[in-house]
Amino acid sequence: MNNSLLKYILIFVLIVLIQGLVVNNIQLNEYFVPMIYPLMILMLPFNMNAILSMLVGLLLGLSVDAFSNTFGLHASAGILLGYVRPTLLNYIQPKEGYENSLLPTIPDMGLPWYLLYTSVMLLIHHLWIFSVEIFRLDLFFLILGKTFFSLLFSLGLIILFQYIFYKPTKS
Repeated sequence: MNNSLLKYILIFVLIVLIQGLVVNNIQLNEYFVPMIYPLMILMLPFNMNAILSMLVGLLLGLSVDAFSNTFGLHASAGILLGYVRPTLLNYIQPKEGYENSLLPTIPDMGLPWYLLYTSVMLLIHHLWIFSVEIFRLDLFFLILGKTFFSLLFSLGLIILFQYIFYKPTKS
């Protein structure tokens, strides 16, 4: 087993445990529902295709569902993120393209790029989660409120996680 695969498996387990045992127990009110597990999908290598990203999203979502008793809600959101990710990366790609040695992290890509990438992905993720969870059109503004405030809370936690655990891979 190569070193980077082992690293990703370890990060996967760590993120699932942090989400399941710590972050799931942080809920300030119904509008602030933090979720850091999308970070695993966000930090996959740039050249990973949609099928593998969707598979990672499925496994990640099922693992979080097991902790959350949500019966496939997070799995469906993980698959959606895995599907959308390659398209979004193509839209926000720098003019010179992505270097194979870099990862989609703040130290490698910079804060402005990372904020755009993560914000769009979390918006899609949170909008999906709360739309499916609530599943009522008359509560549209509740869905938007939960999406917006949870996105801000999750984005803050993910950025904090980035600054604590990631160092640049640039040589």
